[in-house]
Amino acid sequence: MTLYVGVALVVAAVLLFIMQPVVKGLHASLDREENELTETEARKRVALLALRDVEYDFLAGKLDQDDYRSLKSQLTAEALAALEADEAARGAGPAATDSDAAIEAEIARVRAGLKNGVVCIGCSFTNEPGSRFCSACGHALEGATAGGARR
Repeated sequence: MTLYVGVALVVAAVLLFIMQPVVKGLHASLDREENELTETEARKRVALLALRDVEYDFLAGKLDQDDYRSLKSQLTAEALAALEADEAARGAGPAATDSDAAIEAEIARVRAGLKNGVVCIGCSFTNEPGSRFCSACGHALEGATAGGARR
């Protein structure tokens, strides 16, 4: 009788352990985490690690010269292909080109503000042309006159 109770307790414990994620409401996310590697990043990392391991094995005397050269040329080609694929994946996405364009637009705006003398030296806020005081901190803008023109 105690044997049946023991078996029932073990079965119940195993079932609870298996059902724990369902009971707690845990689920696997379909979204990519920030620190999670993409497929191209993982290929690149594996290829570079394999190339490093071949170097170590050759230096440790585990590989002879012919095997080393053969493996190194094969792994170098794979690593280069993985690096090119990773660079293409990073640079070819629309978000990358949009962010590059946004950064370039911001740089052009700041340069124009510096040229027109409307960037505040106190807080670096870019004000509208013709401003005499900073819209962010109220500091008098350098080079502004009473009419808003530069000296």
